[in-house]
Amino acid sequence: MANKFQQAFSLRFRRIITNSADGTPPWIDLVSAGDDLGYFKPTDAPWVVHGDISTLIGGIRALLMQALHPGSLAGVADHSRYEKDPLGRLAGTTRWLTILTFGATDAISQESARVNGMHKKVVGTYSDSTGQKVDYAAANSDLLLWVHAAFTESFLVTNEVFGVREIPGGSDEYVRLWARAVQPLGLTNAPLSKIDLTNAIHSFDSVLRSDAVTLQVVEFIKHPPLSFSARIAYTLLFQAAAVTIEPKYLKILGLRPAPSFLVIPAARILLKLMRLALGGISPLEEAALARHRRVKGEL
Repeated sequence: MANKFQQAFSLRFRRIITNSADGTPPWIDLVSAGDDLGYFKPTDAPWVVHGDISTLIGGIRALLMQALHPGSLAGVADHSRYEKDPLGRLAGTTRWLTILTFGATDAISQESARVNGMHKKVVGTYSDSTGQKVDYAAANSDLLLWVHAAFTESFLVTNEVFGVREIPGGSDEYVRLWARAVQPLGLTNAPLSKIDLTNAIHSFDSVLRSDAVTLQVVEFIKHPPLSFSARIAYTLLFQAAAVTIEPKYLKILGLRPAPSFLVIPAARILLKLMRLALGGISPLEEAALARHRRVKGEL
């Protein structure tokens, strides 16, 4: 009975994450292919952080943080399919994250080219806090830096709070190694330590703001179209993401999460149950490990 429940839960969960009927990531063959180890080994910080289910909370937090910048927000509002196809957008982000973490260099090059191609189309204008029109482009170095910093900080912070494995080399090592992932996207000045990452986030404080569109996107992130049972778990994951955000940014986003002394223990219990229900490592991580064994001649 327990095994049947585990299989059913795993299938349902992976269907949501991968946006595929059988729960198998459509890009798993890309992760399996190749004749090298890729950017990271199983003992590297990005592999450990991104292999943990706390990335569910990190992903929500990253979306909230990115919504603070009017440039990245405009890119989402003007060019994203987040309202019509939220699971498709989630799968696209998951694809990039997992290929860059677990894939070989050829797969990483292909995925980076795909993302670069998408970025070329994401251009437009937004109004700053004074009402002035400002041009934006997803490939712009400043916007790339903001998105990368918000993403990296979110996955790091949520892993520090909700992860179960110690990060190899610590927080600085995760920041330093993950900076390599955005080099193919054209970002060459990514932060290389946790303090540099925090400073990078704060350097955008004068730009960050919210308006009606911000609040609309935040509301969608807070209440995505999920089944009743999935929505119960998601509500706690959302609260867990929110309590790890600095108060000044929560104020801009219009969020007042429940007390952290209630949310954090509850979220830890939920993640523990999810780890037990999912069982073992993900199919993508297993595919990457199989490739590593093949490359090393261990098969």
